[in-house]
Amino acid sequence: MPRALHFAAGYMANLGILAALAGRGDTVFSDQLNHACLVDGARLSRAEVRVYPHLDLAALEDMLAGCASPTKLVASDAVFSMDGDIAPLPELLALCERHDAWLVVDDAHGFGVLGEGGRGTLAHFGIASPRIVYMGTLGKAAGVHGAFVAGDEALIEWLVQRARTYIFTTASPPLLAVALAASLELVEAEEHRRTRLAALVGRLRKSLAGLPWKLKASETPIQPLIVGDNRAALDLAEGLRARGIWVPAIRPPTVPAGSARLRIALSAAHSVEHVDELAEALRALSGAR
Repeated sequence: MPRALHFAAGYMANLGILAALAGRGDTVFSDQLNHACLVDGARLSRAEVRVYPHLDLAALEDMLAGCASPTKLVASDAVFSMDGDIAPLPELLALCERHDAWLVVDDAHGFGVLGEGGRGTLAHFGIASPRIVYMGTLGKAAGVHGAFVAGDEALIEWLVQRARTYIFTTASPPLLAVALAASLELVEAEEHRRTRLAALVGRLRKSLAGLPWKLKASETPIQPLIVGDNRAALDLAEGLRARGIWVPAIRPPTVPAGSARLRIALSAAHSVEHVDELAEALRALSGAR
C-alpha cells in the first residue's frame, strides 16, 4: 500500500480510524462478532451503527442498498478473535464497490500469519483496493508493540490530520521502530514458521477429534473448543492449569450465552509435544467429568 501510519495500539488505531472517517449523518456497518475496538470506534464516530449478522453478506447488502448516507463504512475483523474464522473479504470488497463504501479491515490475527510473506489476509485472498483501510497489530505475530493503518496516500494524510488517537498521544520511542524493522524482516523471510504453525493447527484438530467438546471450524491458530456451560469451561481451564497448561476460559458477555469455550491459541513457538500434551490432558479431563 502507498502509505502507513503507526499507532500506539490496535485499540487506539480503530478508535481513530472510524471516528476520523465517519460522523453524524454517516453509517457504519459492523459484523456482529467484531472486536470491541471496532464496536467502540463506531460508537465514538457518532455515525449511525448498523450491526449485521455474522458473515451474512445478503443481510449486509440489503442494509447497504437501503442506505442514503453520504459516507458508508463496512467494518470487519479479518480473522475473528473468538471464533478463528476468516471474513470473506473479496465479497465484502465487492459489496463496498457496488454501494460506494469504505472497507475497514482489522487484521490483528492475520498479519504475520496469513498470506505470502506473512502480509496478512488481503494477501491471503490476493485483493487490493483504494477503498480498503487496513489495520494490523504489531504485538501479536510481530511480537513487538503498537499497530499500523495502511492505505491510499490521501486516506493516511486524512488520518494524520483527523485521528485524535494519533494526534493527541505521545509518540512511540525510536527504539520501537528499530525493533519493528527487525521483526518485519523475520516475518517476511522465515516462511518455515508459518509452515510449522499450519502443521500444528492440523495436528491439534486431528488430536482433539472424538472429545465431548467440539472445535469450531477454523483454519487459523485461534482454535475455540466449545464447552457451553460457564462453570464447566472454568473447571476445564483449571484442570489444564493444574497440569501446567494455560488455556483461558472465555465466557459471556465476551462470547454469546451458552457458548463458553477454551480459546486455544497456537504459535510457531509451540512444539508437537505441546500439542500432544494438551490433547492427552483434555482426554483425561473428559473422562473425569
